[in-house]
Amino acid sequence: MAVDVFTHMFAVAADPDAVHAHLADPESYVGLSPLVVEVRDIERDGDTVRYTAVERFGLYRNRIRVTMTLAERQVTSEVVSPGRVRLRAVVDLAPDGDGTEVTETVTVTSPALLRRFVSGQARSVQLRRAAELARRFSS
Repeated sequence: MAVDVFTHMFAVAADPDAVHAHLADPESYVGLSPLVVEVRDIERDGDTVRYTAVERFGLYRNRIRVTMTLAERQVTSEVVSPGRVRLRAVVDLAPDGDGTEVTETVTVTSPALLRRFVSGQARSVQLRRAAELARRFSS
């Protein structure tokens, strides 16, 4: 199994509580994550949220199971995807003036045969998600 780690820091023009609330809502990921086109089967249990997200790769739809753990100024998502692909995203939120400094660390584990594709997708999605999150709070 191959393991890749990507960290990205960016600013959002909203306070950490507002950003945390947005990221804690599974419905927010439709469009926030460029591949996610649907979220369903949402289950909440205290600080844990489980749901199924549907990703679209061209004509192919990939169902992934996500478990989010919510902590103060942190959202951790554990993703189980077909093909023995696993992804862990940890988003840390820190006050930065009137806004928030967001640091997202993505760790992706995949079979060696899929590594190039999976890592490329994970990094691309991470950067696009950051841009979309900043855009959503830019007004």
